[in-house]
Amino acid sequence: MIGTPILPEIRELIERRNFSALQRIFNDWMPVDLAELISDLPENEQAILFRLLPKDVATETFEYLDFDSQQNLLTALTQKDVTHILNSMSADDRTALLEELPGTVVQELLKLLSFKEFKIAKTLLAYTEASVGRLMSPDYLSVKKDWDINQVLEYIRVYGHESETLNVIYVVDDHGKLKGELLARELLLSTPEKKVEEIISEEKIITLTATQDQSDALEAFKRYDTVALPVVDSNGYLIGVVTVDDMLDVAEEEETEDIQKFGGIEALEEPYMDLTIPELIKKRAVWLVVLFVGEMLTASAMAFFEDELAKAIVLATFIPLIISSGGNSGSQAATLIIRALSLGEITVRDWWAIMRREILSGLALGGILGFIGVFRVIFWAMALGHLTMTWVLMGITVGISLVGIVLFGTLCGSMLPLLLKRWGLDPATSSAPFVATLVDVTGIVIYFSVASLLLRGILL
Repeated sequence: MIGTPILPEIRELIERRNFSALQRIFNDWMPVDLAELISDLPENEQAILFRLLPKDVATETFEYLDFDSQQNLLTALTQKDVTHILNSMSADDRTALLEELPGTVVQELLKLLSFKEFKIAKTLLAYTEASVGRLMSPDYLSVKKDWDINQVLEYIRVYGHESETLNVIYVVDDHGKLKGELLARELLLSTPEKKVEEIISEEKIITLTATQDQSDALEAFKRYDTVALPVVDSNGYLIGVVTVDDMLDVAEEEETEDIQKFGGIEALEEPYMDLTIPELIKKRAVWLVVLFVGEMLTASAMAFFEDELAKAIVLATFIPLIISSGGNSGSQAATLIIRALSLGEITVRDWWAIMRREILSGLALGGILGFIGVFRVIFWAMALGHLTMTWVLMGITVGISLVGIVLFGTLCGSMLPLLLKRWGLDPATSSAPFVATLVDVTGIVIYFSVASLLLRGILL
């Protein structure tokens, strides 16, 4: 979109009804850029601009629009235009749209589909939400093993425009059972007389099933570094294909959900700005209440050591220093482990190796912070001119407490995600605030226990 008019200038052309100028402007625009522009326009202007686009460009642009803009256009456009868009959309993008709409609206839109597209839409919608079946497209190219390259190329010329991808051509038998795959590179580099069976790979084909979870498909795409994977039924018959562009959307959704959970928030089903205030409060309130109840345990722990606090109020000075260090170390460990789990770098079976590493890391990190803590207490006492053996012991108390609390924080932050994974729960639920709250309670107990041992008879 380099060198094209900015949004205010385009809106001015719309207000002046200078549609010919707008059409000239949009001739060189990509559908994804047109979709971004339309989404930025007020709802009453979106349909005006959309109607100016050629039909083939309009359909592709519609697929890139956000859900709210798509919903607005379905309402604003004529039934004829809506019918053309729905029948021209790729099956997987249409399924993504329909699964977000209310059931009554979906039933009305399904009536606009041709018999062929209606059957496809009903089949894909029948699969459970977040399954591979909701992502797959039935638009793929399949050829026979006994075809030569000339036949394959002719077939592509005739039917290629309907396929979701041309990077991979699938080889099936007479009954539609998947037998191999033919990469575009192999096809183009082969002589016209060569048979398909001579160039297809004999290695095991990586496949998906329609009932698999989308997260499993995402892992397969990452592991095998591919642009498309075939979907087969329980008998190995080819029923669809999933492409990498679908996986990018899944990856974005999963990472967004993990980040939100890790921040102590229920996963949002809609964009932040589309949520109503009551819905936003509901999503955040649950975890805040849980964390608040957890912090009550911290208050209870402090109340338990009330006598020690009353005798040596100076102990309270270092409480924020102590418990924040434990929470920070726990959050660090949880972040590292959750990310490593999501990338497949570690599994639950690695728990002992992880624990050993975190024990060593916790001791080292605690030692660093403990040394700084001791120096801080003694330096402060020297600056005030009050340096005595009592302050030295106070510094040692802070130092030892920091070692214990940081060690516990790293162990808690690293083991909790693994436990949740072992129990079949989402590791991201072990959010940073949750780990920090858990470590706060333990931090108070460790700090006052060490103080009771070292300062008894001196301050306590």
